[in-house]
Amino acid sequence: MSPHDRLDRRRWLRQAGALALGSLPLGAAMASTEPFPSRAVTLWVPWPAGGATDISLRLLAELASAWLGQPVLTENRGGAAGTLAMPVLQQARPDGYTVAQMPQTVFRVPHTQKVLWDPIRDVTPILQVSSVTFGVLVAAGSPVRSLDDLFAFARAHPGELTIATNGIGTTPHMVLQELFTARGLRYIHVPYKGTAEQLNAIAGGQVMAGVNSTGFGPAVDTGTLRLLATFGAERSKRWPEVPVLREFGFDIVAKSPFGLAGPRGLPPRAVTVLHDAFKKAMFDQRFKDELAKYDQEVDYLGPEAYAQSCREIFAQERAMVDKLGLGRTGS
Repeated sequence: MSPHDRLDRRRWLRQAGALALGSLPLGAAMASTEPFPSRAVTLWVPWPAGGATDISLRLLAELASAWLGQPVLTENRGGAAGTLAMPVLQQARPDGYTVAQMPQTVFRVPHTQKVLWDPIRDVTPILQVSSVTFGVLVAAGSPVRSLDDLFAFARAHPGELTIATNGIGTTPHMVLQELFTARGLRYIHVPYKGTAEQLNAIAGGQVMAGVNSTGFGPAVDTGTLRLLATFGAERSKRWPEVPVLREFGFDIVAKSPFGLAGPRGLPPRAVTVLHDAFKKAMFDQRFKDELAKYDQEVDYLGPEAYAQSCREIFAQERAMVDKLGLGRTGS
């Protein structure tokens, strides 16, 4: 054994003993024994493969890999309204090698159902990436040509209108509840795990309408789907002929920011390295062009500002859930 190997072994034994005694945090112990990153980082995407968010995050991972000097691998875990990456973060080592997308739903679901994770307590925010808004869609050949037509059908055919979203408790689902409850109308909710699957169902007539994020952009631009309304504060520059919900008398603006986070207790050095690499990747023209396909743009916040935004969103979601009477009961 060389002197260098003996020195490394003694250092490892000292740190292992400190860790066993609880005097050295796991993240600090690991951070002090190897450069970061020294192997691949995994980015968990809580949506099925093939949707707009999945495609854009795969590109972001590829671009960040060049700055990290190690691959960023993407893993999909779709379902449960985009919250299935939360248990991964909760159980992962705080060593910087596990990160995940944080969609809006992770701040809402704890208020509507009992979960074992907490979106504030169990994560270390790294940065906010972008924001999406939403729209109501029908197939291009549908006789429904406006949101008023959709309401008229629901009124004339109670219990027959089928509308798809990307999951129970998602922003599209919450907005639909508000829209139809306000008018005393009913619809059949059809949840899908991801955007691609849902858009195919709308185009194929398996459901009469759908609500999704602006990942529908290419399908609208090619004439596969018709966009009836968007959820922004004002009309989209991309689809200026399409009204927003406020024009129908609903004071609703639905914007869904998302970012990346690691497990609780992520060492500051790992946060800095990951933040810097993903920030550079975000502002790469290739990534900005990819977001533009879905009527999105970079919406950057650094670690501290993103952490503050997460806390604010968590509180706002509680208020919205209480307003709609969707809060969970019992313990």
